[in-house]
Amino acid sequence: MVMLLRTAITTLVCLLSLTSIIFVARLYRRNDASSTTWVPSFSTQDVQPCPDTLDWLLPLDLTYPIKYARRDIIVNPTSDVKRLSVTKLPGPLFPDPQPIDLTDETKVQLKDCKDPLLLDVPARPKGPVDASHIIFGISTTLTRLDDSIPSLLRWLPGTHAKLFVIAIEDDDVPEESKNRYHPADSKAMSKLQSRMRALDLDVTIVHPLSKHDFFSQRYFSMVRVMYEHRKPSTQWISLIDDDTFFLSMPSLVDMLSKFDPQEQFYVGALSEDWWSVTRYGMMGFGGAGVFLSITLAEIVNSNYDECQERSHTSAGDIRLRECISWYTRTKLTNIIDLHQIDLHNDLSGIYESGRLPLSLHHWKGGGPDGKGYPLHTMHLVADICGDCFLQRWQFGNDMLLTNGFSIATYPGAGVKALELEMMEETWDHPSVVEGSVNTNGVDHSLGPTRPKLELGKDKIQYRLLESTLVNGTVRQWYFKPGVDGDHDTVLELVWMNPPEPAPEPAPEPSQER
Repeated sequence: MVMLLRTAITTLVCLLSLTSIIFVARLYRRNDASSTTWVPSFSTQDVQPCPDTLDWLLPLDLTYPIKYARRDIIVNPTSDVKRLSVTKLPGPLFPDPQPIDLTDETKVQLKDCKDPLLLDVPARPKGPVDASHIIFGISTTLTRLDDSIPSLLRWLPGTHAKLFVIAIEDDDVPEESKNRYHPADSKAMSKLQSRMRALDLDVTIVHPLSKHDFFSQRYFSMVRVMYEHRKPSTQWISLIDDDTFFLSMPSLVDMLSKFDPQEQFYVGALSEDWWSVTRYGMMGFGGAGVFLSITLAEIVNSNYDECQERSHTSAGDIRLRECISWYTRTKLTNIIDLHQIDLHNDLSGIYESGRLPLSLHHWKGGGPDGKGYPLHTMHLVADICGDCFLQRWQFGNDMLLTNGFSIATYPGAGVKALELEMMEETWDHPSVVEGSVNTNGVDHSLGPTRPKLELGKDKIQYRLLESTLVNGTVRQWYFKPGVDGDHDTVLELVWMNPPEPAPEPAPEPSQER
């Protein structure tokens, strides 16, 4: 009898232990799916590392044959993972590129495919951040505003931030009359406003306050327009250009939260070019984004007429700085992560630095090919992994991925020979300021820096050719032109979120006897 009782108790304890283990495992799967140790299960039907057709390459207008390699990346948002200057991972990112020719047929047989890479990235809040306490203002033309819609769609929708635009029209205007008033057609303004609002852009387009205002006066008058449209919840007004791009609205809101809007704050950034700073002064350069606390905006608005009459500058951001200096003792709070970008030619060093700028400017033109930097497509990967845009990962000893901009390899000593904390001086050297110890012209803003590497010799660069959002994934194509008779090379990355864990089966109903 005692033996039977002991056996029954032992069996019961084992059953309870097993039940507890199952319960804890299920609870862990539900509540800790973002842990670094959680690896989502997926089948080859979910992700095909070796597709048998590459028809999506056809719109890229490539010249075949090319060398091609690809890799799928599944991101794992993780609360305890921080964005580093560079994250080192073992092994190669891609298999060896193989020749393919899609001239007549898109079906291919890839010889070597790597399994999807599970990549930990910093966790991010779900949905857009609330920026309803900020009003943005732009002075531009209807044509340039229309052209700016793709970039505005990357950072403004869903934030509840308002945008006011003073618009004129300058189509077919002779160069000698560019500064004169050319009113935009009111019907065209209304039509563009309706179209933008349908895209979840909370924009209001208005005529200049005075038909006699030239550019700097129209820019300055944005302060009055925004202040008069403030709400009790408004804390900041911001003057930006039509090519100002904010890379992370959560980071921007977080930056402003460090300052009390009930105090007088003038927040912005100096130019990266020291010559421009010495010429124009210690002011917030407009393209980087200038932010006035609502308390300071009230003072500028109260002295608006006097400032308009007293200033004779042709630059709107200088007019704003003058007005603030005349009627307050407020000085610029310089935020080095806001970027005016007054540098020219190849800006790879800025984009490949591993830093996450709050803003970028002058991206529509320039670059080594004169085509600019299409941030509205480069930034698409942020839809998958948040603030991982322009984040750097090192694979093995010689490959560096700068997400959304480039993949670079470094022959010879490899990545380890680089001082990656320093920014590479890829741009044209700015004008020298006589007698200044800021000899490279950027130490105050971008330093420390390191010398430019010779492309094709010390550094092999694959620049982002195109990026697109397809069925919840982001495809990126990085391109290197062939030299000395070699084929062009295309490296493809497909970024995706992890598959959702399968729902727990419903418990079977108990059967009473």
